[in-house]
Amino acid sequence: MAGASSIKFGTDGWRAIIGEGFTAENVVKVADAAARVYKAAALDAGAAPENPGTLYVGHDCRQDAHAYAALVAQTCAEHGFNVILTKDYCPTPALCWSVAHDADAVGGLMLTSSHNPAEYLGVKLRMADGGASPKGFTDLVEGVIAQTDADGFQDPAVAELAALQIPDIQNALAEGRSLVSLTSEEPAETKPVQVRDLMPPYLDALRSQVDVEAIRGADLRVVLDPLFGAGRRYLAELLRGMGVTVEELHNVEDPTFAGLHPEPIQPWVDEGLAKVGELGYDALFINDGDADRISAGDAHGNFVNPHRIITLVTENLANRGEEGRVVSTVTASRQLANACEQLGLEYVTTPVGFKWIYEQMERGGVMVGGEESGGIGLPGHVMERDGLLMALLLTEMMAKEGKDLGQLVAAANDKYGSFAFSRRGIQLDEAQEARADEILSGSRTFSEICGREVERTDSRDGVKWELGDGSWVMMRKSGTEPLVRLYAEAAAQEEVEELLDWAQGLLG
Repeated sequence: MAGASSIKFGTDGWRAIIGEGFTAENVVKVADAAARVYKAAALDAGAAPENPGTLYVGHDCRQDAHAYAALVAQTCAEHGFNVILTKDYCPTPALCWSVAHDADAVGGLMLTSSHNPAEYLGVKLRMADGGASPKGFTDLVEGVIAQTDADGFQDPAVAELAALQIPDIQNALAEGRSLVSLTSEEPAETKPVQVRDLMPPYLDALRSQVDVEAIRGADLRVVLDPLFGAGRRYLAELLRGMGVTVEELHNVEDPTFAGLHPEPIQPWVDEGLAKVGELGYDALFINDGDADRISAGDAHGNFVNPHRIITLVTENLANRGEEGRVVSTVTASRQLANACEQLGLEYVTTPVGFKWIYEQMERGGVMVGGEESGGIGLPGHVMERDGLLMALLLTEMMAKEGKDLGQLVAAANDKYGSFAFSRRGIQLDEAQEARADEILSGSRTFSEICGREVERTDSRDGVKWELGDGSWVMMRKSGTEPLVRLYAEAAAQEEVEELLDWAQGLLG
């Protein structure tokens, strides 16, 4: 069996390469451990052992994702849960919304690796309110996995599931048979897995979040690029139903993603930017592999990063009369802070990772929370990021303001300040990693960087150096990939590159 160290939960879930780390055995280990932890929490809350509640299982568009999801669902059913398995691929926010709006649900397991390349798949764990599992929860799950590595599976039926082969699972599903038909005996207490289309009620909920009639009367035209991910066709269906003209790219089934990484950043978004520039449509909306994140483009093919998007969404919500705190991470743009100040909204920053924003949402009083990578959510909808909802809110804003996306961005730049931003992901050798650890430990200090005075150092997540002219540069280790990430913001792009070069030079 694989060692315990091979299955670790990062910033948001466990991820591995399909057929290597992501195997039927390891997937069952994760599902079995998660089900045990969910069940223990349910029993502590007073649930009956024979009916600990409902778990939802969803999946994205990765290779063999439905077969793996069915395996997860059956494993959870062995623990007495009512298990609802998505009928087809679905966005992560659809799974989260379904959990949050089922009073009997205790959580959900989403099979996705989000923005990672096509060869990866993973598991995200969600709590009863649809939000990401906290570290304390995933630590317990890792502990159960370590025990399984040491002693084997406690339940013989689960051990048999772990030994199944994906082709056999796919054949059983194609024939309409339960996975327990592939094992030696079906335990009497196992409940059948329910297969359900999670999308219709979720899509209705999205419609309810925006002014459909305002959108319908605006004669808008947009390009969509789901990057072959779980948002494909769903957002197009919504917008077309609101009278929007839609051109959708990369919307066919292709688990290789045609070599694209399903991450809404350049260069992966370049084809969409070229298309919206060619057509001159009002906006381009791009979602990642599980559609919980968003970036965009304007009518001239210019990239609109999530910094601009969260500022626009915040302004739109404020214009609708909504109130509450605005929460973002330490990598957020100064533009958002300036917007909150002008709009009279309290602004709070957290370490990188939506789980920290979720913690703020749990406390209540949050209007919107979002991060630099494009994950933005409204707790009044669900305590999770939702890339489809953000596209709808931007569409509503274009309709109400009578402007295309580029014009909205230009107006925000005039009101709240215009800033350039970039980030780099750096893979390090052993010596460079030692240098990074030294820097991130705080043992090295700087009074000036690139001729700018260091005004403040923020060590909540890596190290962020805030400079006297309002620019900043930051270094942190990625929570999802073996990388060190560098971030910088300044008044001009050449200044950003200078700051990034300085940080990269520190690593040798």
